[in-house]
Amino acid sequence: MTPDAVIDLAGLDALIGVLRDRGYVVVGPTVRSSSIVYGELTGVGDLPAGWVDVQAGGTFRLERAEGGALFAHTVGHDSLKRFFFAPAVPVWRGRRDALERPQPEARAHAFIGVRSCDLHAVAIQDRVFLGDLYVETDYASRRRDAFFVAVQCGRAGGTCFCASMGTGPHAEGGFDLALTELADEDGHRFVVEVGSERGAGVLAAVVHRPPVTGEHDAPAVAAARATAQMGRSLDTTDIRDLLFANAEHPRWNEVADRCLSCGNCTLVCPTCFCSSVEDTTDLAGEETEHTRVWDSCFTLGHSYMHGGSVRRSGTARYRQWMTHKLASWIDQFGTSGCVGCGRCITWCPVAIDITEEAAAIRAEDVRAHP
Repeated sequence: MTPDAVIDLAGLDALIGVLRDRGYVVVGPTVRSSSIVYGELTGVGDLPAGWVDVQAGGTFRLERAEGGALFAHTVGHDSLKRFFFAPAVPVWRGRRDALERPQPEARAHAFIGVRSCDLHAVAIQDRVFLGDLYVETDYASRRRDAFFVAVQCGRAGGTCFCASMGTGPHAEGGFDLALTELADEDGHRFVVEVGSERGAGVLAAVVHRPPVTGEHDAPAVAAARATAQMGRSLDTTDIRDLLFANAEHPRWNEVADRCLSCGNCTLVCPTCFCSSVEDTTDLAGEETEHTRVWDSCFTLGHSYMHGGSVRRSGTARYRQWMTHKLASWIDQFGTSGCVGCGRCITWCPVAIDITEEAAAIRAEDVRAHP
């Protein structure tokens, strides 16, 4: 895809204004709780200018960086999942004389600064919630009119491995507009790629100019730089059959000795979609509410059937999560459930690394070492 235009800092501020004027709730990366969190934007002043993330297994911190770039960071613990597959959704509310079904979310969101891995995660959840016989109506309502302004990554986070998953760092599609940030002697500006007619319409309302020599290659140069920085990779060759064939591999017990079954990996994962339901009743017994809430395959209750949990051990629960993510997800939905964002590694309290675990199993594959 060839860059179509260049906007400056004022142009990005105007773009946010145009989206707000068209009725979108504009959401983008902000700094909150010492992390990068998606929050509502009123202008470029809300973006994390001059912040960069430092990530490793079990470690995340923000540091000040020179230059004032708005998107020098990669991803924090937050993702777009909570906007489409909400953490808690009322399914119905009941009284003694009536049953009410709350209406799904109606306001359209425009997302600024979305990374390629998260665009792929949205596409995976679309397949889960929209692409089969059953359409999840709340998800469909929240997702329907979403507008995406991607940002092409120019650096890799400490736990990124999207290049090996084929999900980044360059966003090839799934966006309305994509930005590549440049800050050099020629000024602070953004090279823009148009990905849809809606995107072209929004760009037309913003002051912009054509790219000049050197700016046409900016997205590719940024992607090459980010790819070269990635210190992790996941070999996906034959990954489905590898994990299925190694269900009794001793590595599962070794990782379970460290795993706390806290569920952090599933909560920060942009594709995990397990849910449960909760019923609450007021003290008088007059009203009750049935709510769908996020769940995790690391909880005992997730596999509860017929008086007991099927996966009672940490070994079984970790194996279920990783094998579903990288293997049985392919059977169900035609793709891996992992986009290589690295969040599960960063936000694991004991720094369990899915790429390391997959490599360890591959190194002692029972098919090669019976």
